[in-house]
Amino acid sequence: MLKADRVNYILCRLQELYPETPAPLDHVDPYTLLIAVLLSAQCTDARVNTVTPALFALAGNPHDMAKIEVDDIRAIIRPCGLSPQKSKAIKGLSEILLDEHNGIVPQDMDALERLPGVGHKTAGVVMSQAFGVPAFPVDTHIHRLAQRWGLTNGRNVVQTEKDLKRLFPREFWNRLHLQIIFYGREFCTARGCDGRVCEICRTCYPNRVHPKKNLKA
Repeated sequence: MLKADRVNYILCRLQELYPETPAPLDHVDPYTLLIAVLLSAQCTDARVNTVTPALFALAGNPHDMAKIEVDDIRAIIRPCGLSPQKSKAIKGLSEILLDEHNGIVPQDMDALERLPGVGHKTAGVVMSQAFGVPAFPVDTHIHRLAQRWGLTNGRNVVQTEKDLKRLFPREFWNRLHLQIIFYGREFCTARGCDGRVCEICRTCYPNRVHPKKNLKA
């Protein structure tokens, strides 16, 4: 199967499987989404969704969050892991939003990436899910699946993001990002598929004999 054929097949099959792509992280506005995505680093979305109700009940906007002590934030978010760094980042970015952005989450990738604890992937998720701006956030799992499906030879998520953006039409980026996540969690997990097991892997590479060796993310 040629790469163009793989791209078309993947696009169509994921649309069949996941015609609806609800945001996995519970939120009510760009700010609560930003905090939830920050908390999701090295943590499952399900766990984040159990922690954020208490956090947002205490402070669901930058004005209130900036008043909360770091230790109090940390006590709530501890189940998400990396709580010392994340609690400082949450308070710090809230203060910056007040000081530099009138308490509003900026609709700008560069401005988002300058906030404490907000990397390129987090900024991309906020841009796509909060503002509807086309983005293709790539995490380690998407990077791994893109390699298994022959969509990239990139050794890092930066190159994989560039390759995926080049291969897929811009209007599909936001939806496809989530569809790949949903498919990976259900069918093409780290332990559940080595590039020879799930439907998409088998269809893209029916003659693959050996497990797909992923390049470093």
